[in-house]
Amino acid sequence: MKYKQIKWLILIIPTVTIALWEYIRHDFLLPYISMEMGNYLSPILVFIVTLIFSRHLFTILERMQEELKVEKAKKAALIEREKLARELHDGIAQSLFLLSVKTNKFGKKNQLEHDVDFQKIKQTLQHIHEDTRQAITNLRYSPNQEPFSWTETINQFVTEIKNHHMIDVHLQWSIHESTLSPKEKVELFACIKEAVMNVIKHAKTNQLWIHARETDNGWICQIKDQGIGFTNETLLSNGGYGLQIINNRASDMGWDFSINRIENETIITIKKEQM
Repeated sequence: MKYKQIKWLILIIPTVTIALWEYIRHDFLLPYISMEMGNYLSPILVFIVTLIFSRHLFTILERMQEELKVEKAKKAALIEREKLARELHDGIAQSLFLLSVKTNKFGKKNQLEHDVDFQKIKQTLQHIHEDTRQAITNLRYSPNQEPFSWTETINQFVTEIKNHHMIDVHLQWSIHESTLSPKEKVELFACIKEAVMNVIKHAKTNQLWIHARETDNGWICQIKDQGIGFTNETLLSNGGYGLQIINNRASDMGWDFSINRIENETIITIKKEQM
């Protein structure tokens, strides 16, 4: 029911009630009810009808006003969050990107690509950049409102990989969203993205599998491919920088990380076990 309709009903109901009562009592009840008694009954009848119907309409009206007030507050908060996100994007995020570009140029110019300390600096810079981008994404939505499910985010990422990199991704995802905390969702998604990009860059394959499921005491996520493969030495070398990022993220979250070559499959495993 619309706001204007409710207001008109509140005004009309008492008028219609008294009109019907006067018509009925003069045409049908006059032999049984005296004029004086009818005059006493008129305000009582109007009060009862108003109490029954108008009170309900007032309740609806108050609820609509309260919902409107809440929506206005949410909209105002979302506008402020959007402004903050835009400032972060145009300021800090752009500066971090420029710093990353200059850092890479500096490393190439001074032949620091294989320097461990330099790689750690790049890794820290990349983590800060990713965290900033995630903060910008979070600010674009109300904290009391889920813009879309996290599982849908995974599906969208898989679709983008298929369309942009011409690789066939087989997704089997059975981890419920409630199983993961917001921080775990961010970190696990970042690990998956890094693992997938490593496969695309180095594995030389057009087939990729992402399997995730819950276990009795946690969950396990595996990224598999049948490309040329990684080795354990690759993970420890400077050439496995992307894998080091995954390893560090998993370690920070208290997850188990492993990479294995079984027959013709490379399997990157991220696992959480409850203590």
